[in-house]
Amino acid sequence: MKSKTILLVEDNPSDMGLTRRALEKSRISNDLVVVEDGQEALDYLFCRNLPAGQSANELPALILLDLKLPKVDGLEVLRQIRADEHIGRLPVVILTTSSEEDDIAQSYDMGANSFIRKPVDFNQFAEAVQHLGLYWLILNEPAPPK
Repeated sequence: MKSKTILLVEDNPSDMGLTRRALEKSRISNDLVVVEDGQEALDYLFCRNLPAGQSANELPALILLDLKLPKVDGLEVLRQIRADEHIGRLPVVILTTSSEEDDIAQSYDMGANSFIRKPVDFNQFAEAVQHLGLYWLILNEPAPPK
């Protein structure tokens, strides 16, 4: 059985590294695809700008989405995901340093499945990632495609 892919949309190299280490520490060995801005995330999800001969990307089982991204911000990425009939049901977890009440409200209003503030402490972050992986990749029954 093929491993479920996690798509991490994160522009901060330190947070990318922390997330990778937290996944490893939690023994979550799923394939991790990392994109560094919102446009790259949309290109990946909608299979745009593929090199000649490359087939469409496998859809991720989980999207970890930062809000403060270059090119296209996380809320716009979320809006486009939810507007699409083919990928609109993918689980999207907002994983961000923002604690703005407006960001939390907008994320849920636009269909985020969860909003998690990145803890500053690595052990807390690793524990949060472990719970994320357990719930979204093992316990959760994904929605059927539309």
